[in-house]
Amino acid sequence: MAQIFDRGSNALARASLVLTGLIVIALGVTLNELQRSPWVTRQGQRPDQPVPFSHKHHVQGLGVQCQYCHVTAETSSYAGIPPTKTCINCHAQIWTNAQLLEPVRQSWATGQSLPWIKVHDLPDYVYFSHEIHVNKGIGCASCHGRVDQMPLMYAQNTLQMEWCLDCHRNPAKNLRPTSEIYNMAWEAPASDRPVWCAVGDEKSGLPTAQSVNCVTKEPGVEVASLGMPAGGAVPEAKYEKFTSQDELGHFLVDHYKIRTPNELASCEVCHR
Repeated sequence: MAQIFDRGSNALARASLVLTGLIVIALGVTLNELQRSPWVTRQGQRPDQPVPFSHKHHVQGLGVQCQYCHVTAETSSYAGIPPTKTCINCHAQIWTNAQLLEPVRQSWATGQSLPWIKVHDLPDYVYFSHEIHVNKGIGCASCHGRVDQMPLMYAQNTLQMEWCLDCHRNPAKNLRPTSEIYNMAWEAPASDRPVWCAVGDEKSGLPTAQSVNCVTKEPGVEVASLGMPAGGAVPEAKYEKFTSQDELGHFLVDHYKIRTPNELASCEVCHR
């Protein structure tokens, strides 16, 4: 074959194989980064809505609770988009002639729903239940971010499978008392802001998480503040003090009866 290929052919062949391998690796890395990019996940993007609704104005400015608009977050797999009537409850009395709210008035007059664009939109093959997450101690801000600080709504997290698995492998780092689910400013326990929790009896028909009562003030101080004498009866519940998220999280994992990763091994848990 020396008559056909010169001595440099072997080196050229080796270089071609190395170059091909590098191209394949570069292509794989590029595609991997692309599928994680905001272009695919829409993370951080603010879609044009029919009305530029400001969560910051309504939640932080006016104190509107999450449940007022998203009424099914605790009882359904879907948090719910508020109907036009929810808006009209207030805007029939304030900003009644604002041009910004003309689509709302038209929707109310015609009975046609406003075409809101869903920001946190999962694929159809993914099953996600707001009810189970809310009732197991996952706060709104854990998934949606500080909505109360968003003039225009956007997705703070990717909502990709790896993001979900990161939480399910160690849910303790995200769990909080159920009384703090809607508290956007909730901070994990620390030495200077401990949390006390006590476990009561489970009640039939209620989420197991509701058997746990947590407070941010020392229980004895709370009792005294209610007018009970200093030597009065001690609360029956035995409160345990927590000064870190890891301690509190693992306590809540046990008493909220959070399933372990091994118990969630079936694909059908999330994919239907």
